[in-house]
Amino acid sequence: MNGGESLVRTLVGGGINVCFANPGTSEMHFVAALDRVDGMRCVLGLFEGVVTGAADGYFRMSENPAATLLHLGPGYANGAANIHNANKASSGMINIVGDHATYHRQYDAPLTSDIETLVRPNSHWVKTSPNAMSVAADGAAAIVAARTPPGQIATLILPADTAWNDGSGPVPVPAAPKREPAPAAAIEDCAKALRSGEPCMLLLTGRALREDGLALAGQICAKTGAKLMAQGSNARTHRGRGRVFLERVPYVVDQALGVLGGLKHIILVGARMPVAFFAYPNKPSLLHPEDCRPHVLCQLDEEPIGALEALAQAVGATGTPAPVVNDPRPELATGKIEPMALGRSLGALLPENAIVVDEAVTTGRGFFAPTKAAAPHDWLSNMGGSIGLGMPLATGAAVACPDRKVVCLEGDGSGMYTLQALWTQAREGLDVTTLVFSNRTYQILKGELANVGAGNPGRKALDMLDLGNPDLDWVGLAKAMGVPGAKVTTMEEFNRRCAEGLGSSGPYLIEVVL
Repeated sequence: MNGGESLVRTLVGGGINVCFANPGTSEMHFVAALDRVDGMRCVLGLFEGVVTGAADGYFRMSENPAATLLHLGPGYANGAANIHNANKASSGMINIVGDHATYHRQYDAPLTSDIETLVRPNSHWVKTSPNAMSVAADGAAAIVAARTPPGQIATLILPADTAWNDGSGPVPVPAAPKREPAPAAAIEDCAKALRSGEPCMLLLTGRALREDGLALAGQICAKTGAKLMAQGSNARTHRGRGRVFLERVPYVVDQALGVLGGLKHIILVGARMPVAFFAYPNKPSLLHPEDCRPHVLCQLDEEPIGALEALAQAVGATGTPAPVVNDPRPELATGKIEPMALGRSLGALLPENAIVVDEAVTTGRGFFAPTKAAAPHDWLSNMGGSIGLGMPLATGAAVACPDRKVVCLEGDGSGMYTLQALWTQAREGLDVTTLVFSNRTYQILKGELANVGAGNPGRKALDMLDLGNPDLDWVGLAKAMGVPGAKVTTMEEFNRRCAEGLGSSGPYLIEVVL
């Protein structure tokens, strides 16, 4: 058994059963091993950013890492933006990056690069296997690293000869570390802040945004009068009727300052103190008042549910009813397409247990409130800010949860980064309905141009933010990838086509012209 097969059998034996791949010559023995070993689903992506973004979505929904297969340093570099996003979301991922054979590196062939230096900024664990006999053990260590709470990026560099030479055979995978409980002192410090009578807020992210964590946080805030919010972007949030609703810290600095103004205490449940997405002239980077104190209930890698239970008990909130959403579904909107109308119709149409992937950028900022009374669903956001994540993230979520409808909310500018994900969705028959909000501009950047005080933009500057001339034909692009679609220009058309897409069992795309 060669090193490649030893590694694949170790991955499968360790519970890694999906590989998102874009392979090349150096990885052919690993590819051949995938063919010989049962238990590994192989999903091809036509661009590495699709591969790595899909692995992120897969982890968020399955809570188990997938493997990626990438071709040398340039292949990793193509996927690095969505590895950055996965890192910010604390998604576990095992990147297997092929390299030249160990004896070939010295000749500086065209694809030679310093892969370890490339991967380190976004990898918690990095190893180049020195020989075929060590590959399986290195793979087992990568699995443990990727599963280490809250989820980590592990990158294993696989020189070609370590895959084709004789290997060790599969090795057992040790158990990954478990989450540690929050310190008792942290719970008492947070309880003291809540009992102080001063304005206080619980700020949540990570595992605390599941239904049980939201219920506990809702009880605490109902009992103490504290405000409840989530970070501006979050890996996965449980939402909808029967669940506690919470707003997010706004993206716009002035709005965030208004929401957080007057607070004296912020209790951080896996979260960090709010900061502006960018720096702006004459505006603060920190969004909380200067005299507001942070209190860490638990770190992101610690156990938030036990910490919230202990905090609820400490402030006497156990048994307090949580303020869950019981409003009726919103009514379908009609007339002109605009963001609030889209949000209402989404809230009306979302099916039970849907997974919403949100990269709607400017258009989607108003979707959160009108969808709060939708059927129970999960909401996945881009936590790293690097656009081009939405469609790949939806692809991975659909692979992880084939029995659930995935709805991808995508901006037209962001979508053009990784539209190859549509081809993978068609090839795999994935149940994803993609809504592309086509304003034919980088609308968010027009606002940013004003926010940074760049003056009155002229034609040359505005052309850099314009996606017209020629207009993108999203229905045509989807058709070329094997995905049926439709273009809509009114809310009535949107409602009909969205219901059609949600009622299908495979990929479907709607271009929403704004």
